[in-house]
Amino acid sequence: MTGRTFDARRIVVALDFPDADSARVLLRQLDHSLCRVKIGKELFTRCGPAFVEEVVAQGFDVFLDLKYHDIPHTVSKAVAAAAELGVWMVNVHASGGREMMTAAVESVRASSHKPLLIAVTVLTSMAAQDLQEVGVDASPMEQVRRLATLAKHSGMDGVVCSAQETAMLRQLLGHEFVLVTPGIRPAGDAADDQKRIVTPEEAIAEGSHYLVIGRPIARAENPGRKLAEIASRLHGRFSDLC
Repeated sequence: MTGRTFDARRIVVALDFPDADSARVLLRQLDHSLCRVKIGKELFTRCGPAFVEEVVAQGFDVFLDLKYHDIPHTVSKAVAAAAELGVWMVNVHASGGREMMTAAVESVRASSHKPLLIAVTVLTSMAAQDLQEVGVDASPMEQVRRLATLAKHSGMDGVVCSAQETAMLRQLLGHEFVLVTPGIRPAGDAADDQKRIVTPEEAIAEGSHYLVIGRPIARAENPGRKLAEIASRLHGRFSDLC
């Protein structure tokens, strides 16, 4: 990845809803000049590709968060199908290995629309004990380093990671490697089920490119105002990462 630039829309609002109507209520309150949006497994499974295309048609950049993890051929076809929907970003699990990620990269290169291709390293809900239970004898930081390095060498545009790993990855993998940070909670908001969280300001200071924020905006009394407040606090704090 070379010559990529980053605009001010670093906030990605998670549309974590069980149905399209609920998501539409939130979308009507969001300014797409201030954010992008994420569509995950539940909403996609219920509403399908047509809803993704609907949101894209409204002017929103869509992060399709389906975390593909399968044999290389299957993942490459799935990524190609996602690209045809016009999404801005799509992701796979780095633990699927080099061959799988390389196949995904090749499918994007062959597409007329080229979304960012991001690898998931360690889920932000997982701590060291969780990794040990699935046979990974490494700390979350060590496993993130291993998988992120593999992702870059496989041609991926970047990774999803906790902001607690961002500084390490930025130094290890360079400034153009995209870092997408979930588990973001503004100061004073509940942590919910996230174990490794930081505030938006901390994430940006550590070098995150894009911040995934769900419940703090979606559950706010006025989601549009909450988005604008977070964006305003971050204004001028984005590093020059071009």
